[in-house]
Amino acid sequence: MAEKLLEIQNLKTSFRIRDDYFAAVDDVTLTVNKNEVLAIVGESGCGKSALAFSIMGLHNRAKIEGNILFKDEDIANIAPSKLNKLRGNKMGMIFQDPLTALNPLMEIGDQIGEALLLHNKELSKSKRKERVIELLNKVGIPRPEYVYEQFPHELSGGMRQRVIIAIAIANKPDLLIADEPTTALDVTIQSQILDLIKDLKDEMDSGIVLITHDLGVVAEMADRVAVMYAGQIVELADVDTLFEEPLHPYTRSLFNSIPNTAEKQDKLHVIQGIVPSLQNLPREGCRFAPRIPWIDNSAHEAHPELHEVKPGHFVRCTCYKHFSFPEHSKEEQQHGVS
Repeated sequence: MAEKLLEIQNLKTSFRIRDDYFAAVDDVTLTVNKNEVLAIVGESGCGKSALAFSIMGLHNRAKIEGNILFKDEDIANIAPSKLNKLRGNKMGMIFQDPLTALNPLMEIGDQIGEALLLHNKELSKSKRKERVIELLNKVGIPRPEYVYEQFPHELSGGMRQRVIIAIAIANKPDLLIADEPTTALDVTIQSQILDLIKDLKDEMDSGIVLITHDLGVVAEMADRVAVMYAGQIVELADVDTLFEEPLHPYTRSLFNSIPNTAEKQDKLHVIQGIVPSLQNLPREGCRFAPRIPWIDNSAHEAHPELHEVKPGHFVRCTCYKHFSFPEHSKEEQQHGVS
């Protein structure tokens, strides 16, 4: 049986805009097991990074409600000093933009060594340097002794991302959060970074939360997938089920937007509308309804909930039962399909 590592219960992360708080993460419940990759996928602005920062306790002025249980301890409601002992030690994070995550005035070796120093004060300076060189080797950085003394601006994007990974895994964390770890990297480097994360997961038996908008990355990396839209989880399933039988209109729209090389396409499918802003987000009814106006209002629930349609496969709202793409409906009508 899978060993539960992280359990998020009814998490709500709200940000203040003028006089009101607006939820960017709205009533999210998820679990992450040891030696598992849970991918969280969705377009920009859906709340993926806000969720990651909530787990790590990195929001300064957000209002956090709900529970975040890490190894059965509620880290959403513990003292900052206690959380600091977990972050960078038992919990690591690979940030989206390594150039802003790294200190431009510190040598690479010192930045990785700092993570070791904070949580392993008994390590001597020589042992610490030895461990940093070992980490640089582990993440595939050539000439680690030379890179040790370099500054972030002297490294390529791929090398900086590897440094961020080295910092994140320095203390062999049980939980690793990777927020868009391959953004802005070329395809070859992307593949190397993903292979590296997979190897680290197997080696350290860690649970990994992979935040991405790239369905190709999801197919290659994930064990389970949570699809996020407008702050809510709209579909949750194991990766094979999701790719073979996506149900929620948003999930199906994402898949339909992928270019199909096997079929001739005159134009790509585009999801109508845009993700609403935090202030304009509809808080009642199906949040995806405005982007599928051809579906009758009666198909949506007034208060959409996640329904377990098959063991381990959850879908929000009943509109998935009535959904089809407009172009498909026309084709069916032309061919006499009811």
